[in-house]
Amino acid sequence: MPQSLTKILLHIVFSTKHRADVIAPEIEPNLHAYLGGICRELDSPLLAVNGTPNHVHMLVNLGRTVSVSELLLNVKRDSSKWMKTKSSSYSDFHWQDGYGAFSISESAVPKLQNYIANQKERHTAMTFENELRALCQKYGVGLDERYAWS
Repeated sequence: MPQSLTKILLHIVFSTKHRADVIAPEIEPNLHAYLGGICRELDSPLLAVNGTPNHVHMLVNLGRTVSVSELLLNVKRDSSKWMKTKSSSYSDFHWQDGYGAFSISESAVPKLQNYIANQKERHTAMTFENELRALCQKYGVGLDERYAWS
């Protein structure tokens, strides 16, 4: 085959360090746009993004030349640096080290886009911790809680 073709759709979720509520509503749209720019630079289009003051959900079409870990390293490193330039109130901004990345099918995209769009409403009744537990159960991923929340 003379060319490489891929379509790897990922539901990615990661939180702020210690799940601190530090993503203010006034910075959130610009942060989401910045995350999209980082993904675009890595040929991994961001198809949906949303979150709460302490975490972000992204739907990404992973580029064929980038690994999940490389994508997340760049997304988290570069957006953390960017946040620190926006205000002195973000001078200590950090993302938590880990992340969840779950593959999804094309047929699941509309449902996931809706799920991501409704994050703020969902989290009026569910904590991030319980959401991550549910996601890991849904996607069949073992979660070792000794390491998940540090």
